[in-house]
Amino acid sequence: MGAAGAIALTAGVVSVATSAQAAPSPTAGVVINEVYGGGGNSGAPYKYDFIELANTGSAPVSLAGWSVQYASATGAGWATTPLTGTLPVGTTYVVKEAAGTGGGSDVPADATGTIAMSGTAGKVALVNSTTALTGCAATCSASAQVVDFVGYGTTANDYAGTGPTVAPSNTTSVSRNATHANTANNSADFKAGAPTPTGLETPPPPPAPVEKTIAEVQGPGATSPLAGETVVVKGVVTAAYPTGGFNGFFLQTQGTGPEPRADGASDGVYVFQPGTLSPEAVVGNFVQVTGKVSEFGGLTEITTTAADVVDAGVAFTPVQPLVTGWPTTDAKRESIEGMLFQPTGAYTVTNTFGTNQYGEVGLAVGTTPLLQNTEVAKPGTPEADAVVADNAKRLVTLDDGSSTNFTASSYSTATCGARPVPCLLNADKTPAYVSTTKPVRVGAPATFTAPVVVDYRFNLWRFQPTSQVVGPDNATSPVTFTNTRTPAPDERDLSQRGTPDLKVASFNVLNYFTDLGDADPSCTAYYDRDSSGDTVRDGCDNRGAWNAADLARQTEKEVSAINALDADVVGLMEVENSAQFGHSRDETLSRLVAALNAKAGAGTWAFVPSSTDLPPVSQQDFITTAMIYKPATVMRVDRSRALGDQSGEGQAFVNAREPIAQTFKKKKGKGDKFLFVVNHFKSKGSAGPFPGDADSGDGQGASVTSRVLQAQALRDWVPGVAAEYGAKAIVMAGDYNSYTMEDPLDVLYRAGYTDVGSTFDPGQYSYSFSGTSGSLDHILVNAAGLKMSTGADHWNINSGESVALEYSRYNYHSTDFHDPGPYRSSDHDPVVLGLKAFVK
Repeated sequence: MGAAGAIALTAGVVSVATSAQAAPSPTAGVVINEVYGGGGNSGAPYKYDFIELANTGSAPVSLAGWSVQYASATGAGWATTPLTGTLPVGTTYVVKEAAGTGGGSDVPADATGTIAMSGTAGKVALVNSTTALTGCAATCSASAQVVDFVGYGTTANDYAGTGPTVAPSNTTSVSRNATHANTANNSADFKAGAPTPTGLETPPPPPAPVEKTIAEVQGPGATSPLAGETVVVKGVVTAAYPTGGFNGFFLQTQGTGPEPRADGASDGVYVFQPGTLSPEAVVGNFVQVTGKVSEFGGLTEITTTAADVVDAGVAFTPVQPLVTGWPTTDAKRESIEGMLFQPTGAYTVTNTFGTNQYGEVGLAVGTTPLLQNTEVAKPGTPEADAVVADNAKRLVTLDDGSSTNFTASSYSTATCGARPVPCLLNADKTPAYVSTTKPVRVGAPATFTAPVVVDYRFNLWRFQPTSQVVGPDNATSPVTFTNTRTPAPDERDLSQRGTPDLKVASFNVLNYFTDLGDADPSCTAYYDRDSSGDTVRDGCDNRGAWNAADLARQTEKEVSAINALDADVVGLMEVENSAQFGHSRDETLSRLVAALNAKAGAGTWAFVPSSTDLPPVSQQDFITTAMIYKPATVMRVDRSRALGDQSGEGQAFVNAREPIAQTFKKKKGKGDKFLFVVNHFKSKGSAGPFPGDADSGDGQGASVTSRVLQAQALRDWVPGVAAEYGAKAIVMAGDYNSYTMEDPLDVLYRAGYTDVGSTFDPGQYSYSFSGTSGSLDHILVNAAGLKMSTGADHWNINSGESVALEYSRYNYHSTDFHDPGPYRSSDHDPVVLGLKAFVK
């Protein structure tokens, strides 16, 4: 290192400083390259002062035991910052010093000190020890331990060469040129300019953007081959989202479509542009975009700024939407990601559960919704696996062009303020695709009237509209939906074997409670946009409505549905067991019947009193099964019955509602007796106490052993009750929490029972879960009951409707979706069976 004191070593060996070094020299191997003392001052670009070193020699240098030192322009006291590490050839090293009181960016640091440097004048020394300079006054630059020295600003009294550097400022540093030129003369070697701290860890400047086609950005695979690179692309804006949270637009290569590329690379890409969208990002414009390529949640995108979206400035050929069937594999979908697409052929609504939350609708290619695999195939079989595979091939989600969570809520009191928690955060908005007059329902045909863009986000392939769809008018929706509502069960389905003399039904009424949440201080609520409780959330044994107004809304919907069933006997599930709240067990049931009669006429309905066979209240659930009937058309035969001796520990109904039974016959004229049984088996959501109750993953959910034991107990109990009352026909209704091909129902099939829903109304179902349809609600009949049967119908009024219409979501949005009619009166659809008066 010449005068800087380096020992010449073979290549690859670190040089070591010695005490025999002389003062600054033009041949020094390590020099002070830049000095900045304005950090954190007014207008400063950086918050910290810094000193930058450079290795201009031919070998790496160990800085261990060295220091940088600072003294004021005319001062004699030196502050030190020790150094560590090795400085490779041709690199720079930044020593970050004290921060000012103002703002500015951070400084990359290879070493950190606390020296507060002057912004305009001072002295800096690079010393081959950590001992502070002393006793050298204005001649420290000549000290033997000094490797390099810079006096900066016109008042500095010591410097290398003939004079100090020019004065820096709050916004400028003094530094050598790009080649670190060193003549050992501060006044000649240093110029003032913008600070540029570049340390060993400072990333290199990004390469210049490279012009690429959109297809090159996308590549033929699942991820971009150019991820991390900055590119320039040109294309036609096919969709733009200035509002709704997407903050971006789709871009497609000019002139592409209506066929996809043969090489598997897409000609469309998403451009993410935070902040106010560029004025050039308008559908139909041909623009040039400069930005960085990345993968975000499986979607290839280019991140840019408004300034980097400009008019391409040349004539162009518009794009055409792809006209092809929806691809059945992810690889094929990747090949059209981001491209304009015109859906053709049949599409059917398969999922509306998230519509009120995210403004999205699950669609299935074809004329049927996606199916729960155990609805149509035995659990764990290749046939069941084939259903899952078919669902994956047919699913696509229609989105609304926004990322808004319309039911987002907060449990933070800091966020909610005076409102009770949880408070709704976006209740001033209305989700797309929700309507009481133009309903979007599972099973409804969807007809596309405009193209969409193929998108992938939140782990789903999606159709994005070309602009945000906003409810309640949904003016820019690219699709229309057929209204498939019916005002009553289908009489044609019920009359397949002749006109029925009687009708029976099964209906889960969704936690119908008259003991309300607001009456129990331990209850907590879910609140609407006006901070009024809608339903019980937690803290107590109550379920259902929070207050009298909520109960009134729930009641009017339940009453509308039950009366419209036009059934003579109805089995109900999820009615409050009022005995658990200190009342007569049938208190809530009697109030529901009173509400029914208030609409249908006095005496139209009566309820079957709870059986004395039931176990002690301590062994009963907080919800119960119940029966109501029309005394004008049917009559009860003898007392009501219940399977009440199987509810203790280790017994079949320890975790479910006891089956109840009542024998009926036609009231006027002659007719055979039939035993009507109402059931509500253990749910799938949690594991019961029996071996095999854990979810095995075969599609049946948790507690399948519990439900099998309940089916077996039911099978063994019912024939004796029927024989006791001389009833040949047995009709068993209820929520079995089992899809049609699952093990619990198989127990009953093998005992000679037939599911009338799948027999008389195939292809229709009572429940929708996670976008798949199936029946948890069934009416099963024995051979004699089947002879009496004329037909059956799933009245689809609930499971396929948006949950926004439910009483429990009242006033969640800026649009009032409450309607007193039967639609979304529950989450289960009723099942209705027609019966002849005689077994024939």
